[in-house]
Amino acid sequence: MSTNKITLVTGGSRGLGKSMARHLAAAGTDLILTYHRRADDAAAVVAEIEALGRKAVALPVDTGEVNSFAAFAQAVGEQLQHTWGRTTFDYLVNNAGIDAAAPFADTTEADFDRLLNVHFKGVFFLTQTLLPLLADGGGIVNLSTGLTRFTTPGYAAYASMKGAVEIFTKYLAKELGSRGIRANLVAPGIVKTDFTAAAREAHPQLEEYMSAQTALGRIGEPDDIGGVVAFLCSDAARWVNAQRLEASGGYSL
Repeated sequence: MSTNKITLVTGGSRGLGKSMARHLAAAGTDLILTYHRRADDAAAVVAEIEALGRKAVALPVDTGEVNSFAAFAQAVGEQLQHTWGRTTFDYLVNNAGIDAAAPFADTTEADFDRLLNVHFKGVFFLTQTLLPLLADGGGIVNLSTGLTRFTTPGYAAYASMKGAVEIFTKYLAKELGSRGIRANLVAPGIVKTDFTAAAREAHPQLEEYMSAQTALGRIGEPDDIGGVVAFLCSDAARWVNAQRLEASGGYSL
């Protein structure tokens, strides 16, 4: 039976999730990664983690499809037994996300529902479904956004979903505390990934503007976030609970 800690990271095939996986592996944690369509990318991340001497598997799931979660949880349980000889994992990182920026007046119901399903409903019910597989004394890290503190036109729906996740996280911390399970939030500012590529391409001055409004004088890189998540998924953060940790370089102070 494996004694290594195991972290499940949704959306671990690219961007922030990929950086989280690398940092977690470097800290000695084994990984279960999820991906939606990018199986090749996920396999490449698994290979990177294995090269660091850690175990990793990648499983497909659409985090916006609640009716797929039971089958996914069964697959997680099977992998835990097969790869680690365990029935539980230690940390859950709800990272998977999509973008659908639009001014409030132009936001469609379809876009609203897609954001809701992935960023709030999916996070709520995937966490609920995986709860029996989450070890006592473990932890949950939910991804929020700096946009719940400061505003950028075009993100009313997205930021609202993340605001709901922030409240949800406090309830998780309260209700799961009896099992020793912590729940925290990481709220990135703008980060240079393919998630923000469309916004940066549509507004060529965006990076310069955001950098000028940031105390550290630049926008974020994925590795600025990965290490923060790895910290929260460690014993070093054992007394950190129900907290929102913004990693934005000091934007809009």
